Amino acid sequence: MIGARKVLALIPARGGSKGIPGKNIVDLAGKPLISWTIEAAKACPGIDTIVLSSDDPTIAEVAARFGCAVPFVRPQELATDESSSMDVVYHALEQLPDFDVVVLLQPTSPLRTAVDIEACLNIMQSAPAVVSVRPSEDHPYLTFEINDEGTLTPYAKPSAGQSLRRQDLPSAWCLNGAIYAADTKWLREQRSFISPKTVAYQMPSERSIDIDTPADLRLAGQLLQLLHEN
Repeated sequence: MIGARKVLALIPARGGSKGIPGKNIVDLAGKPLISWTIEAAKACPGIDTIVLSSDDPTIAEVAARFGCAVPFVRPQELATDESSSMDVVYHALEQLPDFDVVVLLQPTSPLRTAVDIEACLNIMQSAPAVVSVRPSEDHPYLTFEINDEGTLTPYAKPSAGQSLRRQDLPSAWCLNGAIYAADTKWLREQRSFISPKTVAYQMPSERSIDIDTPADLRLAGQLLQLLHEN
């Protein structure tokens, strides 16, 4: 709960991953990938209910085994490569309309912790939405598009006299995909977690890894091993 507001944690996990077959339940440090997110959510006192949105019965069985509710099956039209994550959220809220806050927790962010989630819920006491971010690896001032003539056009132009030495650049952040939280009424009106009123929750790069490739999976395993050793 946040005050008197009921909080729903939604874990989206469709089947059919191409980069890593069975990605959402692949082994990571001795447990299915999705279990790391479920356990973080279960350890978060502000969350009232944890729900899976999936089209895959095997993922559903694994999620249920680790204590995640599976009250509905995601429709096939919302389980394709082109499916919008926002449509998945809206579908879940249609099935479970009695929640005041929704927290979207993607299972591909296994190093996000209960402390991170609870910190976002604390911010939600005074903000309509919160998203987690990490330091950007490539600063916008140092990124370009290449036009038809092969020349470079910067995506963002620095102010006059701005030094482009990395140590002099202003801070830049990007979404890390670990936590999206919003007031459900506000979210239905905005149709996005991102708005001028959305507050950023800053996470370090080492907890912001997003599992997309086998290399990401190996790195996450190494980081988890280091955390457990310390």
